Amino acid sequence: MNKTVFYLSQLFLFLLATLAARSQSGISGEFKVDYVPFSKYVRPIDSTKTDAESNFKRAQIAFEIPLSLKMDKYDHPRLWSVIVNGSYAKMENRNYNIQDLPAEFQGGFPNELLNTQIGIKHIRSISSSWSLFIMASVGIYTDMVEINKDDVLMQGGVLFIKQFNPNLALGVGPVLTNSFGVPMVLPGIYFNWESRGALHFKVAFPEGVELGYRMNDNFDLKLVGELSGMTAETKIGNKSSLLGYQQIIAGLRPQLKFGEHWTLEPTAGTTLVRNFSTTNRKIKDIFKEKDIADPRFTTTFYGALALKWKF
Repeated sequence: MNKTVFYLSQLFLFLLATLAARSQSGISGEFKVDYVPFSKYVRPIDSTKTDAESNFKRAQIAFEIPLSLKMDKYDHPRLWSVIVNGSYAKMENRNYNIQDLPAEFQGGFPNELLNTQIGIKHIRSISSSWSLFIMASVGIYTDMVEINKDDVLMQGGVLFIKQFNPNLALGVGPVLTNSFGVPMVLPGIYFNWESRGALHFKVAFPEGVELGYRMNDNFDLKLVGELSGMTAETKIGNKSSLLGYQQIIAGLRPQLKFGEHWTLEPTAGTTLVRNFSTTNRKIKDIFKEKDIADPRFTTTFYGALALKWKF
């Protein structure tokens, strides 16, 4: 995956997550843990599988707290809310030889990553089929080696969303971020296409896809493909750079609802893609490709457990 596509996807993932509970009048949230066991490191210079290996363990929590919710003349929500989320990952790296690592990872792969963010969002209709989504946020994205002002990343965006029918929506608009050193405007995209029958599907950019069968009101069985990752500011040669960890997984995800407020979602599957990447925080390097592929890991098991609530 192009590293810039990943960073932009991570930026847009916050936008997409904040759209999910747009008409929720109470507090909603999610606590999730996921785990990838040790898998072999693949040396990028010649794609050789080595004896070195790394694992990945992560805990995530997110809240949405509505400040104001009213229904407009189109019977659509006009919402102001606060979003708070955080992710902490712990990694173990063993049996590595420095000569097998790319130049930007001569200090080894990170042992910890922390992403935290607080933001505010506003959604309102501008016609019967068009809506406006506004978001601004600030967060800390660090590898825990040193936390300073360079780890603070800000972003904001305005998306114009067209609801073609109850199952299909597309949105575009400008997104402002300082992720690449100086404030710059990038294109933002929101896409959601889903069906709502017993046999149903969902395609959401860039989160992923799912195909499921709803057996009853409390149990849904899904096949999922999902993009996730973490971003951190780091120092490479005393220069501020962005480090990215990214993974694409496929798996089976039962969804179990307990009453009106609680949902449990375990996932068991496999990693399709798992790698690290870095990029300089310079505009000229945004779409610059490296001569050597990013360091990656072999396919292995993936497991996760998520608890969601809405009040």
